[in-house]
Parts: sequence; structure tokens; C-alpha cells
Amino acid sequence: MPWGLKRYQQTRQLHFVTFSCYHRKPLLADPQARDIFVQTLETVRRWYGFWLVGYVVMPEHVHLLLSEPESKDLALVLQMLKQMVSRNLRPASAKSPFWQARYYDFNVWSEEKRVEKLRYIHRNPVKRGLVERPEDWLWSSFHHYLTGEEGVVEIESHWTATRRETQGIFPTVRLREPA
Repeated sequence: MPWGLKRYQQTRQLHFVTFSCYHRKPLLADPQARDIFVQTLETVRRWYGFWLVGYVVMPEHVHLLLSEPESKDLALVLQMLKQMVSRNLRPASAKSPFWQARYYDFNVWSEEKRVEKLRYIHRNPVKRGLVERPEDWLWSSFHHYLTGEEGVVEIESHWTATRRETQGIFPTVRLREPA
């Protein structure tokens, strides 16, 4: 880890995470590439047991709002996600990496910050001029928040909580012992 960079994990807070394609190249510009990313995100979410509160896949970077995983470190989860996506999308002849090294991580400590980060995520495609309205960008969690419909990735939201309560399912949080 670079000198001076501090990550605050095992805090039971959400994390706003950003990572980019190598040299910010638009390696996720193709809709099929974004579809593969989203499918891989759900696979990794299930494997490691974290809650995904929001996401957006842009042509050259990704934003995630997620909990810490149940049993592993967040860094390992992101490493696995990035490796699986790059193996599926990077041509065998490519000389350069698919992803930029490391990631940006911001601890979300309040409800106000959660809403702020979620709005930032969902408005990113509009701000960049890719679509006119957030609901027009298919590779984000916005549609779930708008309609409550389940997509490829399970989103932890008021819709999801209501659906679970209706089914009599009440999730509990398991605490890890400190290392």
C-alpha cells in the first residue's frame, strides 16, 4: 500500500469504492463488456456475502457502494472481481493490464453520506452525457431503486427489505472476530 494511504475496514460501515480501467481507457465502452461486469459482480457478491447498495459501470471506471464481506477483506473481494472481469474481457494478445492498480475507498458513516454517494453513482452517466436520465443507463442500480424490480445483481434497498419481511426473512449481521 502506498505510504500515507489509510483504509478503515472492519468498521461495519458501507464503502464507496471507485476503480478504473488501465490509463482510463474505455475498456467497458461496449454494452456486452458492461453486461459481463455486472454478471461477474453478482457472482462475486454471492461468493463473498456482501451487500451491494448501489453501483454504476461506466465506460472507463466503476463505482460501488457496498458492505464489507462476511468472511474476507474488501481488498480480496475487489481483487477477485477485477481478475475475473479482466480474464473474461482482456484479449490474450493484450500487453497492458485491464485495470489500474489499487482503488479509491471512502467510508460512508452516515445516512446523509449514503444518500449523497448513491445519488452521485446514479447521476454519473447523466453528468458524463451518456444518457439524458439516470433510468436510461442500464448498467446501474438506479432502475432497481425506481421500480423495485430485481435485476442481475441483488441490491440491498428498502424494496429488498420489504420483500424479505413479507416472506418472514429477517437477516442478521454476523460479526467477525478481530484478527
